[in-house]
Amino acid sequence: VLIFDPPPLEYTIDIEVSLTDSSFLEAIKEYFRNLTLPVSTNISNVEMTVSNINITTVCLPSGEHNSCCSCENGYAWPSAVCSDLITCPSVSLEPDLPCGYLKEMPFYGPYCAPQTEDSCGMGEPIVMNMSVRLDTDFGNDLSNSSSELYKKYKADLEKAFNASYRCLPGFVSATVTGFRPGSVFVNYEVKAGAASFDQIANSSGIVPQFLDASYQLNQATFTTEITNQTNFTVSPVDIFEGDTVRLICEINSTSKNVTWYHKDQIISTSFRYLMERSVSRRTLRAILKIVNITMEDSGSYTCNFTNGNQFHTLIYKATKTIEVSQLHITPDLAIDVICNSPEMQTNSPLLSCCIDRHLPSLTGDWKVNGEINITGVSRFTENCTEYKLNVNESLCPPEKSGTVTTYTCELQTGHGARRSQNIRVTYLRTAHVTISSSVHSSVSEGYAFNLTCESDVSNYDSISWKIQSGNNTKTVSCHMCTKNSTFPATSVLTVTSATQDWSGTYICTFSQKYLESSANVTIKVISLPLARNILIDPMDASIQCKVPQALKCCISANTMEDYNVTFVVMNVVAQKEFQVGKKKNRSLFCYMYNYTETECSNKSELKAHCKFISRTGDKVNSHNITLHLISDKEVSCSGNLGIGTEGATLKKPCYEENSTDGFTRGSKIYKCSNKSWKLERNDCLSASINNLLTSAESLVTSPEAKENLPNYLAELKNKTEQELSTINNSPANLGAIVTILTIVSSISVKAEEPTIKNFLCTVDFIVADSATDAWEDLNKEGTNKSSSLLQSVENFSLHLQPVNNTIPPVSAESLQLQGIAVTANNNTGYNKNFSAENLTVNVLIGETEIQTLDPSSTIVSVMYSKLGHILRSNESECVNGLLVTTTVSSNRSEKFNINMTFAKKNLSLTKPQCVFWNFTLNNHSGGWDTHGCTPTEKGNDVICSCNHLTSFSILMSLDGKSSKEKFGSYITYIGLVVSIFSLVACIIIESLVWKYVTNNTTSYMRHVCILNIATSLLIADIWFIVAVSISDQKKQMSRSVCFVSAFFVHLFYLCVFFWMLSLGLILFYRLVFILHNTSKTTQKAVAFCLGYGCPFVIAVITIAVTLPRDNYTRKVVCWLNWKDSKALLAFIIPVLIIVAMNFFITAVVIIKILRPTIGDRSNRQEKNSLFQIGKSVAILTPLLGLTWGFGIATLIRNDLEAFDILFALFNSSQGLFILVFGTLWDKKIQEALLKRNSMSKWSSQQTKSTSLILVTPMLAMSYPFSRTFNNLCGKTGKYRVSSSEPSSSSSENTSKSYSLLN
Repeated sequence: VLIFDPPPLEYTIDIEVSLTDSSFLEAIKEYFRNLTLPVSTNISNVEMTVSNINITTVCLPSGEHNSCCSCENGYAWPSAVCSDLITCPSVSLEPDLPCGYLKEMPFYGPYCAPQTEDSCGMGEPIVMNMSVRLDTDFGNDLSNSSSELYKKYKADLEKAFNASYRCLPGFVSATVTGFRPGSVFVNYEVKAGAASFDQIANSSGIVPQFLDASYQLNQATFTTEITNQTNFTVSPVDIFEGDTVRLICEINSTSKNVTWYHKDQIISTSFRYLMERSVSRRTLRAILKIVNITMEDSGSYTCNFTNGNQFHTLIYKATKTIEVSQLHITPDLAIDVICNSPEMQTNSPLLSCCIDRHLPSLTGDWKVNGEINITGVSRFTENCTEYKLNVNESLCPPEKSGTVTTYTCELQTGHGARRSQNIRVTYLRTAHVTISSSVHSSVSEGYAFNLTCESDVSNYDSISWKIQSGNNTKTVSCHMCTKNSTFPATSVLTVTSATQDWSGTYICTFSQKYLESSANVTIKVISLPLARNILIDPMDASIQCKVPQALKCCISANTMEDYNVTFVVMNVVAQKEFQVGKKKNRSLFCYMYNYTETECSNKSELKAHCKFISRTGDKVNSHNITLHLISDKEVSCSGNLGIGTEGATLKKPCYEENSTDGFTRGSKIYKCSNKSWKLERNDCLSASINNLLTSAESLVTSPEAKENLPNYLAELKNKTEQELSTINNSPANLGAIVTILTIVSSISVKAEEPTIKNFLCTVDFIVADSATDAWEDLNKEGTNKSSSLLQSVENFSLHLQPVNNTIPPVSAESLQLQGIAVTANNNTGYNKNFSAENLTVNVLIGETEIQTLDPSSTIVSVMYSKLGHILRSNESECVNGLLVTTTVSSNRSEKFNINMTFAKKNLSLTKPQCVFWNFTLNNHSGGWDTHGCTPTEKGNDVICSCNHLTSFSILMSLDGKSSKEKFGSYITYIGLVVSIFSLVACIIIESLVWKYVTNNTTSYMRHVCILNIATSLLIADIWFIVAVSISDQKKQMSRSVCFVSAFFVHLFYLCVFFWMLSLGLILFYRLVFILHNTSKTTQKAVAFCLGYGCPFVIAVITIAVTLPRDNYTRKVVCWLNWKDSKALLAFIIPVLIIVAMNFFITAVVIIKILRPTIGDRSNRQEKNSLFQIGKSVAILTPLLGLTWGFGIATLIRNDLEAFDILFALFNSSQGLFILVFGTLWDKKIQEALLKRNSMSKWSSQQTKSTSLILVTPMLAMSYPFSRTFNNLCGKTGKYRVSSSEPSSSSSENTSKSYSLLN
């Protein structure tokens, strides 16, 4: 038996040695150090060996119940008591001396143990940020680390801090990091092991022991912040909106308070923020719970554990940043499923909802909501949930095609956050489409037909029609041709007049999203001439009974069809048909028949037409030929054109027999006059305009009208510009252009600038001033083409389709277009300004009105500066501003308020009216209407407030006159009355003093001129009153009276000036041709020829040239025309020449007077006469010339009222001028009047009256009127029997020097 002794056991025994006198401590330590070991002993029969004796802990008394214990070298306090170690109050500055810690007596351990890694203070040191205040003033040097003060403070404080904190467990160092104001705050770091609040506070409390009192350290201001001793955790790691999040902070210490911060803002407890606190085993835990977290909750969170007393504050601080994300699902938001697709039956679609990361706790669910309840099977992967549909065609009927079913997937994180996403699934069906036709497979040209396309799927997005002909496929863009309905799903294409463009295979397509279903049918258009393209000859004619009349119908030879053609003649009794054959005549196929009327008893009117029948049996009739039956005796005109009675008319087509150009629209009307046919009216269209009209008629009914319209408008603009002279001289061509514009205005077109520009320019060309006469003739025909033109512009603007939600502003010379496209978010009103010819108009529509309009509608305004003047208006009113049209392409309320501000053109007109052009008035020929519009006059503007839309302008009365015009009228009438009385007085005075003032040739001729000037001006003034009264009272109906008054005013005003010229020429002759004598009769003959002959010739030529063209007088004034014919030049030019010549004569007279020649031989009486002539010429010529100078100024500047008033003043005072300066200013007349007033002289005159009357010429009727007539004709009124008239030569010798200046 083997017996093994167990190895001896080793024990470590703590033995406390107590001494009453601490002075023996070092001796005992020395004793134990010198003790020889091992030492064996026997205690209680147990053999023991003491192998090692070490002193571990030394405690010295410290107070009544405490001792100060320290560990010997190589020993350290166990970690279990590390946080309880409190430094003794008396601590040595010596760093090598062991630190003593207070222990309560009696002290039973644990004692110091051999130093290991687990010993107190042996772990990784921590940094404690601390601060304390010095109650001293802060100096700037403490901000400078290089200053001496800074260095001194740093050294002294670090020395004190190291001495105070060196006994903290694991102490490494204490370092001053800086100073800050607020007294002086000292920031410092203490690097040591984990220490409790009491340890730190105790160490801080002994700092003043090692610091000079001059620093004035405030012991109650110690603060410690520890940032790396808190365990901060967040749950869950991935945070989404809606989650409940827990933030947990733990420290191995006790603390009185816990505070939470979010972005440096304190968090308070609420229903979203819940806070908890718990303590276990010296560990303090604080929890912040955030319920239903949001994106705004992202950011930094800080937990602060605070402990303190009156001397020290300890803060444990930790910060963590959290990020809140949205639970973002990335699904297929919308998919389409074709229910009846074979592929869908075998491979059903898969719906999925996924997030961008893997979450172990993620769960998902699916919900279905919709009329089509197709369900599926769901499954879950790492970060997705999927749903596979079970598509069943029976659950997706045709009437529900296009129905949307919503599939909702909902994902949950497991922490409260959840997110759902809708996936829209559109269930479609391939439609079954059928097409039918109103005709079989063909239709004749000009006939109507329709195609009906039906689909079993009613919820379609769009329907399109296409025509395929060979390799060419065109889309039907004629919006007026198609009519679509939903229930049932039907589209009807209606062709009102088939042309070759409509021939081909029709493809009708129903579109639902990207799914298209079609059907097709082929229609062939058989050529058949249209009625408007069949020439008939004659159009209206006369025929004789039993005499053949050639009837002819022609069509273009371009057709390949062969027609069955018959002539149909109808009268009151019966209808007859005659088969005819075809004959080619150059570019035409013509069908002729010689018809003979046999029923002679009935002189009724016959109607004939030709009937074309195609191979399909379709037929078309030409326009009727009207035949008037006349007898042989009634025939006055005959020939190639036909026969007719005197005054009868014959209407022929626009076709030349030998022409290769075919025929054009229109007609020629011949009138039988004096047994021959004379062309009375030519309404034939030019070939170019005829082609444009034909193209427009084809375009409006063509399948691609919208696409082809821009090119057509460009051609229309160019051709109209080229044919402008033809259009201006032909109402028929002008009317054709209006018809073309009316036709094409019904076609919708994109609002592109070139397209709009071409349309407006075409309108601008035909409303120019040069076309005024053509418009007048055209409007007389009964059809108000100007109204049609206005409506065509309205229709065009109404059918404009905006491009990129804009309508570009476009201007022509007399038209401007502006507009907007109304959008859903339109928050502004409509405010457009137009200007032309120094006039303006503003169009304003309020924001509230625009908000009532449908989105995608348009508002377009068009301004016209010339069109308004060709529209009909009352004679007492005229358009006195611009014309503006505003259209809205939307179904709007019955009342639509619009405000327009018009600038007045003629400021003198009164009674403004806001009017619109009512197309329904006057049997739909249109007229101005004031309904719904209210005017407000504001200075030179008129504000029109209307409650509807169309074309607006302002009418103002021509009857009302401004104050200035009334003042001018008063001046005219009063002045003319004064002038007439003055002229009558002048004539009477001349007759009374005639024998006293005509005692020499010069004086005689002067008074002949003065008398004729007065007489001419008297007659002119009388006719002037007639003309003015006609103009003022608007008696424009009596045009003949207006022409007569204008003629005589022109004639006798010219006579006044030509007699003034005669007066000047007499003066010139008597002063320049001194040695030359001309008889009185010769001078008188020349004066009368010049005074009456020249004016008569000028006046007659003027009226002969201008009256046939109806531009002799103005439209509203009975005076010579200026604007159209410049007839006024026939007055202005002679007047200016005469005034210039008389000024020249006056200058010569002055020179001759100032420098008399030796040969001057006039006697005193003749010099007196010359003096009076000179005065008359020098004074009356400038006055009369100045008068008509103002008259010319009114033509040049008709906007200046001053010229009108001055002209009226001077013109009405001419008679007074002649009386004063031509008669009363004459000294001889004054003397003669004085003599006649003398009673003695009067008695002597009475005794001679008998003898004087006996020798009066036979033309005399009574006295003094017979003498006045004789004086006017240059007769002296008496004859000397005893001797002849003394010669001028005999009187010359008795002449005395006499100045004409006297």
